[in-house]
Amino acid sequence: MIEDYYIKREIYLKRLIDRRDNGEVKIITGPRRSGKSWLLQKIFRNYLLENGVQEANIISVSFDIDDASTPDLRVPETLKAYLYERITSVTENYYVFLDEIQEVEGFERIVNGLNAHDNVDVYITGSNSKFLSNDIHTIFRGRGDEVRVYPLSFKEFCTDRSESISELWKEYYTYGGMPALRNHHTPEQKVTYLQRLWKKTYLTDVVERYHVRNIQAIESLTDSLCSAVGSLTNPLRIQNSLESVQKIKLATDTIAKYIGYLEDSFLFEGAKRYNIKGRKYYESIQKYYSTDVGLRNAKLNFRQQEITHIMENVIYNELRIRGYLVDVGVVELRTYHNGKSEYVLNEVDFIASNGMEKYYIQSAFSLPDEDKLNQELASLRKIEDSFKKIVIVGNDIAPYMNDEGILFMGLFQFLQNDKIEN
Repeated sequence: MIEDYYIKREIYLKRLIDRRDNGEVKIITGPRRSGKSWLLQKIFRNYLLENGVQEANIISVSFDIDDASTPDLRVPETLKAYLYERITSVTENYYVFLDEIQEVEGFERIVNGLNAHDNVDVYITGSNSKFLSNDIHTIFRGRGDEVRVYPLSFKEFCTDRSESISELWKEYYTYGGMPALRNHHTPEQKVTYLQRLWKKTYLTDVVERYHVRNIQAIESLTDSLCSAVGSLTNPLRIQNSLESVQKIKLATDTIAKYIGYLEDSFLFEGAKRYNIKGRKYYESIQKYYSTDVGLRNAKLNFRQQEITHIMENVIYNELRIRGYLVDVGVVELRTYHNGKSEYVLNEVDFIASNGMEKYYIQSAFSLPDEDKLNQELASLRKIEDSFKKIVIVGNDIAPYMNDEGILFMGLFQFLQNDKIEN
């Protein structure tokens, strides 16, 4: 049995269990090879079987696997006939799993038709948010419920591993959390696998799906985003960088379009900049984070291993895995210089919110000296609401709270506990 099979992906299993039989289409999205199919067809399937669902009442189709023993189910009429031949009762409940549904043209009518039956619970996976995230409410008539799946979190990555936590962390921040990496045991194998994913899966997928002609430009743009994880940027800044460094001329609207393609393929996520006191967004500038730091490193040929930025990227991904919406915070501080009043913008690395909770979080690779620490805390001190303020430190420290109510905790404690404050 493959080692990865023991990783239960419990956070996602619970989300599927919570949505079971809720009358909506469950849409499991995320990057290719991140474990969506395994979650649905193995982990959730086993849960249903263990809880009394009969094998015949679970109907599963994978559209990215060519099975010579069955007709081509990517043909809508054939798929429809195949499914309804197996739904033989109006009183029993059926669970329909459709994996990589975007391979079927016009899948919306079939999925909505199935979902209209009270005894049919529909689950679909897809690797393209253009059709399965941005337009969920339109495509599924307001009855689509998305579950986003990410590569392995650090806690999942450590499952059944006996190495020291520092060795596991080193491996994780180098190669990332793509599940299949557990089947590749040497650095050479891991590097080859990740670079093959970029070239043969992700880049080819983006180029073919969106009919991109300027492949060199989108490759260079991707490199630029990988190099700048955790840095504020926008299409104009990227345009200037591409032109000055790589001598590539690309219009800002083309850059924005290409970034959208990469986000729609779940390779990057953008965090908007939010003025905490002014309560408004800066629409023109964002930070971009790679969905998986190993893929990011592989795209750069492992040249740029800036641990401070990688740590920040990992914290961002962990917050998203836990279901938080994440913005980049800004606090305007009024200062006086040469007798004149001026405003200085101080950053808060993350504002994490899930509706019920909100946290202001700073990422600090190491505990700085007192002067540097005061700079790090200046923005947190100026936030006047009562939500929790946290500094996550790369050092292995015991958690403590200072006199101002700011919580300090170690990175490993944050990553290995399910609750932010525990």
